[in-house]
Amino acid sequence: METQDLKIELRNLHLNDYDALLETANACYAEISVESWEKGKIKTLIKNFPEGQLCVTVNDKVVAVALSIVVDYDKFDNRHTYRSITGNETFSTHEAMGNTLYGIEVFVHPEYRGMRLARRLYDARKVLCENLNLRAILLGGRMSNYAAYANTLSPKEYLEKVKDNEIHDKVLHFQMSNDFHVRKVMRGYLPGDTDSKDYAALMEWNNIYYEEKEEEPHFNQQKSVVRIGLVQWQMRELTGFDSLVNYIDYFVDAVSAYQSDFVLFPELFNAPLMQAYNNLGESQAIRQLATYTEQLREVFVEKAVSYNINIVTGSMPIIREENLYNISYLCRRDGS
Repeated sequence: METQDLKIELRNLHLNDYDALLETANACYAEISVESWEKGKIKTLIKNFPEGQLCVTVNDKVVAVALSIVVDYDKFDNRHTYRSITGNETFSTHEAMGNTLYGIEVFVHPEYRGMRLARRLYDARKVLCENLNLRAILLGGRMSNYAAYANTLSPKEYLEKVKDNEIHDKVLHFQMSNDFHVRKVMRGYLPGDTDSKDYAALMEWNNIYYEEKEEEPHFNQQKSVVRIGLVQWQMRELTGFDSLVNYIDYFVDAVSAYQSDFVLFPELFNAPLMQAYNNLGESQAIRQLATYTEQLREVFVEKAVSYNINIVTGSMPIIREENLYNISYLCRRDGS
């Protein structure tokens, strides 16, 4: 799919999204039944806690979903199961005046993975947790690869090796990379989950603003403060176009990690590409540099979507009707 054709939106889930939700769930869990996400349960979640049911749409199609409830975690302990925390999947445990946001599901359609859509959902949960003045986010992270090591490693040893990157666990690695830490190993969390041998790690993200209060809790509320990351670009020799793209990726990744809203690149940041045209005069060399502008625009569009950040590209030369101009693009995080 061409990135310039994408329109990405993060919003609350609606009941009329159910068919798309079910299609996405079936694509994610082709090997198991997803009957647990019958329409009545989705309707209950949306009715009881609409702001906690999130989705990402691409070109108006729901392709990623995150479901959650609020619980009074003082009524539970760290040995709970998925069924107990969800009231046997009736979600009767949801309490509007609870103290913890509990994540009960996240899934992304396989065709749209690699776009960091799950990261957008996790970031939205964090904002929601802060705005609702909740103590933390908790969720059960499946130890998705434990069955392959169960004969030689205890669950604790497995987790340590996952933390040290000696073992890859796609579920736990993603959660750890999103600032969640392991609070406890839970046995029997998801009975019948053979890949994890029924084990899960209780993952926690702490809200450091817990005592603060927000007036209008909403993950998508208008900001009064905007954070902008300014790139201080050092000119250096490059081996080619791919080397420049790697350089761009480094800065976008670094600035997005600070939860910035915009990253701003300087003018003529792509000038090092002219070194391949040192044999030409200045006018011809800058015209050759202009041949990269469209490619770079596509790179920035892809990075804006992948890292969920708005990018001001910095100026680049462009040729229109034989005339040479300077142009800069705003590449929005929604793909526009």
